[in-house]
Amino acid sequence: MIVRNLRDEEVLETTYRAHGGGIAQMILDRRVLREIGFLAIAQLSPGKELEAHVDPMEEIYFIMSGEGEMALDDETRHVVSGDAIWIPTGSRHGLTNTGKDDCIILVVAAPAW
Repeated sequence: MIVRNLRDEEVLETTYRAHGGGIAQMILDRRVLREIGFLAIAQLSPGKELEAHVDPMEEIYFIMSGEGEMALDDETRHVVSGDAIWIPTGSRHGLTNTGKDDCIILVVAAPAW
């Protein structure tokens, strides 16, 4: 069994800037996972964005807190805490925090192998 806490050194050492505006950390990744690509958490301050990008994997963004505008290919939707967004492999996507508080998201990714 592997249990990770957001305060664990294994998580903190992975802190990085995600797609221009978010601060992200890998909670679980290829260091331990076999079939799933990763589970990450990202924080977007008000007005910040995860710039639109394309990933070679299927993803799910889960909004833990806050709100924002999610762009997926040619569609944009307002998203709030509790929303899960499915992002198909190869889709252009980005998220902008449009609220007054931090937007915290969990990201699950599965490679297309």
